[in-house]
Amino acid sequence: MNDELPNRCRLVLVADPKKGGAMEAPRVLDALSGGDVASLILVGGAVEDAEFQKYCEAIVPDAQARGVAVVISGDSRIVGRVGADGIHLETGKADIDAAVRKHDGRLIVGAGGAKTRHDALELGEAQPDYIFFGRFGFDADPAPHPRNLDLARWWAEIVNVPCIAQGGSEIASAEAVAATGAEFVALSSAIFNGTMKPSEAVAAVNELLDRTAPRFEDE
Repeated sequence: MNDELPNRCRLVLVADPKKGGAMEAPRVLDALSGGDVASLILVGGAVEDAEFQKYCEAIVPDAQARGVAVVISGDSRIVGRVGADGIHLETGKADIDAAVRKHDGRLIVGAGGAKTRHDALELGEAQPDYIFFGRFGFDADPAPHPRNLDLARWWAEIVNVPCIAQGGSEIASAEAVAATGAEFVALSSAIFNGTMKPSEAVAAVNELLDRTAPRFEDE
């Protein structure tokens, strides 16, 4: 369990079926043993529903037992079937607004797909639990995409809805995301496709953030 939450940018893991190792449930669970993880986003769409549901079932209970919230991308049916904590949507404001009203705080509702400040503000009007800057599966470059950093920096300065900004394929990319003021950095390739075990990579990210991430002001 995460008994003492760091007062700085925290790690969100993205397990994407398009990224080979991230589709292996044991590797995902190994990552969660490496240290503080705020939440885990499981990305569907690249495999059959039955296979993806089986994958989620192998992960969700153990993740939740560790105090990690599990969010499923795109499929509300699987969210209910596996008892996940939330849903991530990238299908526009209307769907996000409907999900926020339907679940009324019972599930986390995350919003993705914003490419511009206008997009982000429009999605923010629906009051999701977070907004995600980046695209699942597009973290092959070592550094975060400049657009993700620019949007996160701007958003963190003016909006209260928390944001998650996608990092790059290297652990060091987490430092650049934290410097924007974003509450969370999302990593996938850096955790699952590097030379370290996933748990070692998570430990390294947390050590980096402990050393370099700005501390948030106490409420």
